[in-house]
Amino acid sequence: MPIHISAPAVIEAAGNKPKVIQEFVGRVNSKTDEVSIARMVSPSGWVEPGQTPQFDEYTVVLHGELTVESKEGVQVVSAGQAIIVKKGEWVRYSSPHPDGAEYIAACLPAFSPETVHRDPE
Repeated sequence: MPIHISAPAVIEAAGNKPKVIQEFVGRVNSKTDEVSIARMVSPSGWVEPGQTPQFDEYTVVLHGELTVESKEGVQVVSAGQAIIVKKGEWVRYSSPHPDGAEYIAACLPAFSPETVHRDPE
């Protein structure tokens, strides 16, 4: 039987400013280990610690801009664009744009605090 998700779970985010994470599918809201799908809304000036996750992350920016820093350089992902970060790559996300960023992130396997491997603060 199909599983209807009536509402997302709101999850606390890492970073210097409050960011909204609405997990629709994942370990918290649907008890799904295979994939997580979440809507993120980050304010202007938000930055999170770097990380080296054990999952692939697929991100589609809906509004504003998301800055994605890797060991190879910095990429700005604007509304209507996407970025893929492969597991094992070091990455840091931020939203310095005046409007912040709204985006959808899908992680395979699902995001977990134990597999994100954030840099020490």
